[in-house]
This record gives sequence, C-alpha cells and structure tokens, in this order.
Amino acid sequence: MADERAKRRLAAIAVADVVGYSRLMEADETGTLAALRERRKTVLEPIVRDHEGRIVKVMGDGVLVEFASAVNAVKAALELQEKMAEANTLLSEDRRIVLRIGINLGDIIGEGSDVYGDGVNIAARLETLTEPGGICVSAKVRDETHGRLELAFEDIGEQQLKNIANPVRVFRVAASAAVGPSLSLPDKPSIAVLPFTNMSGDPEQQYFSDGITEDIITELSRSRSLFVIARNSSFQYRDKGVDVRRVARDLGVRYVVEGSVRKMGSRIRITAQLIDAVPGNHLWSERFDRGIKELFDVQDELTQTIVATVAGRLEDAEIRMAANKRTDSLPAYDCLLRGIQHLRGYGSDDNRLARELFEQAVALDPRYALAHAYLALALLVENHYGGASDSIKQRALDIATAAVRLDPRDSRCHTFLGQVYRFRDEYDLAISHLERGVALNPNDAIGIVHLAGVLGVSGRAEEGIELLHRAIRLDPYLNFFWGTLALCLYPLRRYEEALVASQKIGPTKSPWQMAREAACLAQLGRLDEARAKAAKVLRRKPGFSVRAEMPHYRYPADAEHLREGLLKAGLPE
Repeated sequence: MADERAKRRLAAIAVADVVGYSRLMEADETGTLAALRERRKTVLEPIVRDHEGRIVKVMGDGVLVEFASAVNAVKAALELQEKMAEANTLLSEDRRIVLRIGINLGDIIGEGSDVYGDGVNIAARLETLTEPGGICVSAKVRDETHGRLELAFEDIGEQQLKNIANPVRVFRVAASAAVGPSLSLPDKPSIAVLPFTNMSGDPEQQYFSDGITEDIITELSRSRSLFVIARNSSFQYRDKGVDVRRVARDLGVRYVVEGSVRKMGSRIRITAQLIDAVPGNHLWSERFDRGIKELFDVQDELTQTIVATVAGRLEDAEIRMAANKRTDSLPAYDCLLRGIQHLRGYGSDDNRLARELFEQAVALDPRYALAHAYLALALLVENHYGGASDSIKQRALDIATAAVRLDPRDSRCHTFLGQVYRFRDEYDLAISHLERGVALNPNDAIGIVHLAGVLGVSGRAEEGIELLHRAIRLDPYLNFFWGTLALCLYPLRRYEEALVASQKIGPTKSPWQMAREAACLAQLGRLDEARAKAAKVLRRKPGFSVRAEMPHYRYPADAEHLREGLLKAGLPE
C-alpha cells in the first residue's frame, strides 16, 4: 500500500538561488550568512506569506517555495526581485545578494513537509537558465498567467533540461518586469556614459580609454540641460557584457553612450553610439579615424553631438569655453591620465607616482590648469600618509590657487582648492570654492559630497544631508556617501541613523569611522557594544588617541560633543 503521507497534486513551484554565493562566502562568510538570514526574515517570508505560498525548504543559498497557483508564484517572484533590488541599492557590487528564480507548474508528490517529482525538478533546472535578477518560467506557467498579469514574456525556445526526458519550452519574464523598480527619471534628459572598450590589444593602454571616457563624462556634466551619471557608477559596468536597458534601469537614465578606443601609433580610432534605452533604439553611431593630435577635437565633436541629440540644442558657451582651456601637449595629457590612474590606487606608492606624473605634466605645459589641480590634490593626499611638511601644505595651496587662476571655469580646480582650504580649516573659503565647483558642474557627485562634508563640520549639517541625497542620485554606487552622511548625522544627535550609515561603508572602513560608530553606540547608551567597538579600533590602530585623531570642527561645541562620545566609549584621550 502506498504511504498515505505521499500525495500527488498540482502546484506551482518556485526555486530561487543566490548568484555568486561561493564568492560572497569567500569574501565575508559571517556577513553573507547574516545578510541572507536577514533577507529571508524581512523580504522572503513576508512575500511568500502574502501570496499564500509555503517555504518548503531552504538549501544553503537556495530556497524552494510552493504556491497554489501560477499567478501567485509569478507575482511573488516579481515582488521578491523588486524587494531584493531595493535592499541592494547603494551596496557595493561585491556585497549584493542577487537571485535567479525558476517557476514551473506541474504535478508534485508531497511527503510530509517535503515535495518531489518532475514539477520540482523542472523549476530547479529553469533557475539555472535565468539571468541574475531575472525569472524564467515554463510554458505552462506562461499560459496560465497570460492575460491575468500585465507582463511580457520572451520565448527562448524549447530547452533540453538535465534529467528531464522531454524538452521544455521556456519563457523569460521581460527584464523591465523582473529586475525591480527603476529610479524615477529626472525632469531633464538623463544619460550614462559606459566605459569605452580598450581595443588596442594592450591592457596597459586601459588608462587611455578610461581617460577619454572620463573626459566625455566631465564635458557632458557641464551642460545644465542634462542629468549625467557620475564616473564611479558608470564604471561599475566596465568589462561586462551588459544590456543597456538594464543599465538604464539600474541608474535611472533614459540614454546610454557606449563605444571603443583603439590607439595605433600616431592614429586613434574612436567609435561611439547613443542609445535611447527605453525602446532600445540607436539614435546615432559614429566612427572617428583621426591623427592622435585631433583627439580633443573628436572629444568635442562627440560631446556636442550628444548634447544636440538628447537636449535638442547645443550649449556652446558651456562646452566650448571649457574646451578652450585644454592643453596643446599630448604628452602632458598622457601624463595626466596615467597620474589619475595611480591616484585611484589609494596607496602611498601610487600617490607618489601620481604626484611625479602630475609634476611632469605641469613641466610639459605650465599653463595646464587641470595638471596643477591634480598635483595639488596629490600633495593633499600625501598629508594623509603622513609625509607632508608645512612647506608641502603651502605648496598645495599655491598650486591649487594657480589652477583656478589658469582656468576659473573648471569645476575640478575649484573643488580641489576647496579641499585644500578645508584641510587648512578655512571653512568660508572652502565652502565658497566647493560651491563654485558645483555651480560649474552640477553633475559632479564627488564635489557635492565634499561640499556636504564641509557643511557637516561647519554647523550646517542639515544642508549637507540635503546635498548628499542629490549626490547619491547622480552616483548610485557612491560608497563615499555613507561616511559623509554619518559625519553629518552625528552633530544632529541622530545617532541611530549615523550608526546605520557608517555600517554600510563596508570593508574599506577606517579606524576613525569605527571610532565614530563607538561614539554613536555610547551616546545611545549601548556601552558594552561601544567598548567592544573601541577595542576593535585599538586593535586596528594601537596608537589611536582622541586628541590626535579628532576631526576639526568650526565650532568648539560640535568638537566637544564628539569628544564626549569617544571618551564615553572608552577610547583614550
């Protein structure tokens, strides 16, 4: 006699699996497991319950869920992907938990709380065919939901699935429905420039194609009629085969530019295309095959064509005035690009190499404003590594001032000078130049965050927080945002929010940022946690002291407020 507990029934089965689970575990096993538990509790379980489903079992990084109807299964899967995308917002890519989901409608065998049969096996195989963040369904699910859900399905044909006797027709839920909510489009034409592909056949030339891409982003950003996604977020997609519609959805833009660069001796070939990502149409494409001395002319032509196409007109004054200040020395430009590449290496050796390259650029063209600006920044960073004398600090100010004098309309010159003034505790001058930089380039997310930071230590933290929300829309992947947000929240005594913001910084967190978390915990009365965090700070930096590490505030009351929290947490004076 058959076991009475084993019952055959028709059900919709959804199988979800975490993309790149092994990589996540290798990078941070404890954090990954904690994040998965949190997502199951706050995201998965409520959604399954709301759609009358049942979690059959959790299998490491996967989950099997049973639903009474295909409609409920698909609605739940869509909401799950949407909520997962929301939860991933502003996390660095290496910490995101992304799912693939397969759904099948068929006979299953129930035994106790578990289920078996081809109905389950097919759902598991469909999951393996799915793109990250997506949903694949069988033809039975598609037929059952057709006309009952406002969805588009992409037919990917009959698939021979492992250990399944007959081929199964598979449909992919349209990307627009599966990847979660898009950011709302701004009220002016919005655009992201993806990193141009290095076609030179030499990985060492990557800096060159990256530099050209960044120049195009910078020039487009000057246009007040455009909303331009920052370099940091655009470059998240480098060396990845991406669907431009997915990129547009992730970043909340309508238009995407992509292209390639090939450097061949004294010649350069640049291809570019502009795509309207909503319908997926190409608006234009162009190939420039020129002598390398015409590089800047090509960049100008590209940016002006893009502005003309998406904004409907050229802002000649904004773009051409900037172009007139470029160097005539291609060797100087090459040194600048190499220096920027090293500057982003974030280490004392890289910074030294960057400074040397910027010095070469200045020597090759003493009127190259941007080379002066980056040299000042490298000198400022040198202080961070403890190598700056008073004479070097003064030199940074002199060089940054010279950069602004050489090109008063370049936002980066003002932004870097503002950073130098902040380092010197000259708050009014810092704010003045940072505000000027943002006015010249309203799309500069980094400049906006630096301005917010100065406001945060100048008694204007509320204004700083408002600016930060503007910056994160321009650069959704901006990890720098969280530390500055915590800095602005603490003086407002919003300790819980400051703690949450700081905890999102990730593995790059500095001992000082950990110390501020300890101060937040102490102010919240969570003294045991505060002292444990303080002990962690001292293990990371044994010589840490409040007096040496305290950031500078414009008003003594703000400084004393932070000092109080640090001492309460048990950090040494």
